[in-house]
Amino acid sequence: MKAEEQANILINNALQIAKDTDSDKVFLFLNSEQSCRAVSTINSIKDDVIVLVIPKNQKIPDCIADNKTVIQTWSGNQTRFSRVKYAFMQAVLQQVIQPDYKVVCVLGPWGKDHLDTITVHDLSLSWSEEFPFDPRSLITKNFFQTVIAVVDIALDIGALGREGKPVGTTFIVGNVEEIMQSSHQAIFNPFKGYPENMREINSSEVVESIKELAQLDGAFVISGKGIVEAAGRHLDAVSSVTRQFKGFGSRHRAAASITMHSEAIAVVVSQSTGRVTIFDEGKIIAALDPVISNRMV
Repeated sequence: MKAEEQANILINNALQIAKDTDSDKVFLFLNSEQSCRAVSTINSIKDDVIVLVIPKNQKIPDCIADNKTVIQTWSGNQTRFSRVKYAFMQAVLQQVIQPDYKVVCVLGPWGKDHLDTITVHDLSLSWSEEFPFDPRSLITKNFFQTVIAVVDIALDIGALGREGKPVGTTFIVGNVEEIMQSSHQAIFNPFKGYPENMREINSSEVVESIKELAQLDGAFVISGKGIVEAAGRHLDAVSSVTRQFKGFGSRHRAAASITMHSEAIAVVVSQSTGRVTIFDEGKIIAALDPVISNRMV
């Protein structure tokens, strides 16, 4: 069976499943411009319930640009569950879906053009501890966009490390004054003294500097507006808060603690697994797993 024929069958089945389960949207994950053009010829793709999910670095083809809702996500290699969860975060940010929607997803392996999987997700229900995801607290923050940008960087670090070596680090996003009061400088702050326009999180030069500095001890502090205020901060964890995270290392426990005691979101990259964990109010609200098999070690 050709890939286009299989895609047609899966999309039609997904639409039927969405109808039978009262789902609000069907997310169709496509990895290349070629796959976008291939599905554009399928009649069922015109259904308004379908949302296309494509890599951030991919141009949206003209054949779908005018008549489809498109979400562009981190373009690296993630596990399937993480691709789905990250797309949901982007969709909530873009107001394509609400946090209580039910969504049917159609996807295949990362980097391949064929589709082979259909999943159904009810976002009003709690996910299991193995795949936590709850964006409801995030959307109440006025710095949701900055959190998404930080998660992009964290996923790159988790998947690739630095020069092939695994790297773990922490990003704290939010009220800088509160964060500074709950931390202290462990090393010289490499961002001190630079004007704000040279410390913006959306600057490619800043992103590369962060990836390099992630090898050093300490956390990054980033304002809600996306300005990097400090690197190398030691977080002052509170033991009574962190006891619930006995299975985690000190980096995760300290991040959980600071989000309990300040208006902040913590994004932590595990050095051992590459997993990106997001904390809010002392709780894990999302965990994303990049595929790290391509690391050069």
